[in-house]
Amino acid sequence: MATGLMPREFTWVIKGRLAVSERVGGYGDHHRRIRREEELTWLEEQGFTAVLSLCPAPDGLVHYRDAGFEPIHMPVTPGAEAEFAPAFFERLEQALDGDRATVLVHRDFIDDTIVGLLGGYLVASGMLESPVQATAIIQEISGRPLGPLGRSLIPG
Repeated sequence: MATGLMPREFTWVIKGRLAVSERVGGYGDHHRRIRREEELTWLEEQGFTAVLSLCPAPDGLVHYRDAGFEPIHMPVTPGAEAEFAPAFFERLEQALDGDRATVLVHRDFIDDTIVGLLGGYLVASGMLESPVQATAIIQEISGRPLGPLGRSLIPG
């Protein structure tokens, strides 16, 4: 029986290796310490090894480290997403290196930027060749349509 609490909007992008969710514990006025602790417990039980945060502030990194995860902070600057994407793809690839690596990528909430970056990673990593295919797959995985900003983050 699993304990803990699954993070909100949690979705596997690559089953058992790469997932996405809202910020662990919630964001802004919705953040709760007990919720963060419960979600970290759940992530630990699922075998996660790293948490890659795209949030503007480094909030939570010390808690990720204390819980045994590799904390990675890569804040995305609004308006500079396209320039940010290659560094994100490279750092995510490094975090996923190894047979047992499992990474959670999060931002305050799920939006075009995070979904587009993950779709872009599927192409940049060589898992998919076509940006059209990556767009369709990441939309299906995330359960949301990808707008112009998100589509622009998928290399092709």
